[in-house]
Amino acid sequence: MNTVLLIIDPQNDFCDAKGSLYVPNAENDIENLVNLLDKHGDQIDEIIMTADDHIPNDIAHPAFWVDKNGKHPEPFTSISLQDIKDGKYTATAEIDRATAVSYIEQLEAKGKAHTIWPQHCISGTWGADIYPKLLAKIFDWMEGTNKRYCIVRKGWFPYTEHFGAFEAEVTYPMEDTTLFNAPLARVLDKYSQILIAGEAKSHCVNNTIKQMNHKAPELVSKLVILDDATSPVKGCENFADETIKQAKAMGAKVSQTTTIFK
Repeated sequence: MNTVLLIIDPQNDFCDAKGSLYVPNAENDIENLVNLLDKHGDQIDEIIMTADDHIPNDIAHPAFWVDKNGKHPEPFTSISLQDIKDGKYTATAEIDRATAVSYIEQLEAKGKAHTIWPQHCISGTWGADIYPKLLAKIFDWMEGTNKRYCIVRKGWFPYTEHFGAFEAEVTYPMEDTTLFNAPLARVLDKYSQILIAGEAKSHCVNNTIKQMNHKAPELVSKLVILDDATSPVKGCENFADETIKQAKAMGAKVSQTTTIFK
């Protein structure tokens, strides 16, 4: 059996307690992945990591929006189409306003809400870097072998959220990085076992699995969710439950880093 380890967004802003969007318990998830590589790295053939890659005035960051008094919204604020129509919020830059309205229209048509997050994973900063203990262990895992790791960056296009590994929440035909990542799906499909872990279980891990369920079902029967190596955003503990239930019905498994190779 050949195995790929897919680690979603193992970045400082999520995994370090000093990070701007720290996920409680994330450092323990990393520790479990490090131990997995220590004990069973010889059974893992490739590691793929995703990484959020934002600019400060991303549509999901406070700087993109202002209220009627010119104040930026607080993190974890929800902004609806009705809020915009009522004049409660608008895009800070006039040039962005029509795009912002269109984005939230499309998001709400999918039954989703728009949340403002703390500014995080800004391209080129410490917060966007891969958590160093994990990266150091990956370097050890590669040493003396022809194994490799790669990083799939997502979220650079500022006019859409990009939770899942495969595509943005709203896609833009003129922006390839928002469209379904068929090359990633093809690489994963080469493997007979796909281990998934990372942050956060409630959001980016959840949406990655959901995208597999709906757009790459051929991958789901190979999927193993490492439950002790992924944690949810506080207050969102049950967000992934339905997604995982559907994946299990399609053949996915849930396991632990300590038992997956036993």
